[in-house]
Amino acid sequence: MVEQEIQMTAALRVAIVGSGPAGFYAAGHILKAVPGSEVEMFDRLATPWGLVRSGVAPDHPKIKAVTRVFEKTARQDGFRFHGNVTVGRDVSHAELLSHHHAVLYAVGSASDRRLGIDGEDLHGSLPATAFVGWYNGHPDFAELDPDLSSKRVVVVGNGNVAIDVARMMVLGHDELAVTDIADHALELLDRSEVEEVVVLGRRGPAQAAFTNPELLELGELADADVIVYPEEIELDPRSRAWLESDEADITSRRNVEILQEYAQRTPSGRRKRIVLRFLSSPLEILGEERVSGVRIGRNELDENLRARATGQEETIEAGLVLRSVGYRGEPLDGLPFDERSATISNEKGRVVEADSRAPLPGVYTAGWIKRGPSGVIGTNKRCAQETVDELLEDREAGRLPQPTRGRDGLIALLHERNPHVVDYAGWEAIDAHERSSGEALGRPRVKVVRHEHFIELAGRGARK
Repeated sequence: MVEQEIQMTAALRVAIVGSGPAGFYAAGHILKAVPGSEVEMFDRLATPWGLVRSGVAPDHPKIKAVTRVFEKTARQDGFRFHGNVTVGRDVSHAELLSHHHAVLYAVGSASDRRLGIDGEDLHGSLPATAFVGWYNGHPDFAELDPDLSSKRVVVVGNGNVAIDVARMMVLGHDELAVTDIADHALELLDRSEVEEVVVLGRRGPAQAAFTNPELLELGELADADVIVYPEEIELDPRSRAWLESDEADITSRRNVEILQEYAQRTPSGRRKRIVLRFLSSPLEILGEERVSGVRIGRNELDENLRARATGQEETIEAGLVLRSVGYRGEPLDGLPFDERSATISNEKGRVVEADSRAPLPGVYTAGWIKRGPSGVIGTNKRCAQETVDELLEDREAGRLPQPTRGRDGLIALLHERNPHVVDYAGWEAIDAHERSSGEALGRPRVKVVRHEHFIELAGRGARK
């Protein structure tokens, strides 16, 4: 039986771990490049799409439309989805490799970077990643229950995630109720007493990591003023020289222009405010058992445009602190890991031994776990293409290992260990339920957030 399965091996059989944009772009490239190829996709969650589902802000539905591209990939012959499967528990890396010519890891960067300051573990100090997962209905964060009873929140970080969480806390009910925000988040945000969100950036406006559309969106909020202090966005000579040089990108130049325009605005007296602060670093999160404020140090930029403390300090009262200073990848059993970059050790997507840099035959990576948490969703398309190109080059050169077991054997093994594997039909049943639940309310969907509910709905799809 095993010999017969091996003889029937596809032209190329690849396991992809992770069903976010990088994973689906990689799957699409493989299926298009090699007729008759097979892709088995695995995800720890019962639902696909990764950060498109659980990371993109609910009020940005156009960005989520990229899932239509992924749906076309998922419906191709040769593709199969296996949700609610944890690699390392339900199936090992070695087992995946024995059933495939290659295994490609696209698991993203699931955890957050810490500030490393006193008070970071107080009640009311949270990673923005958890807050984002909470309002997006990620099952890991459905019980988060953030404290929104204080008038001021501090967000530490100067990127799009920081802007997203700040914006979500000042949007009104009517703006949120037409989105796919999780019901539990909509209910709590309706009762929120937050009036001001302070966003701290350790460097100046020229070094902020916002994209222009995200920053412009703050100036169009219906119920919140955006506040920028003119003295905090004065450019130091080195930043000015950098912006005028060929090294500067158009996004940074435009960000500075937008911030300068905000600084000239007269507040219109809206009920809420987003305050963008620069050259400010949190030194300590204050409080006994829960957050009561943040001690902040003022910075200047050194000759390398890095933040340097001036010795000046101030204290901001706040009841909630969200850190948004970057995502971080986590090591995977059996794979070399670069602790400095928090990525799988690789060269152009080929996984390599950390010391010798020798490639691991048949093992690849794409997305944030390959390059770090950078870029937008479209960046993953180029990233995945690069990895798949390397994989196909290895195939042509005869460097890929041959599977020793068949496709059906893998499925039997999975279901023996985990009776609740969610296939693509199961996901479609979940999707249909969410969409129909939202339709009556004028919403794109009402998200399921409980594991047992996912499994129940997926089971209905399997029984059809």
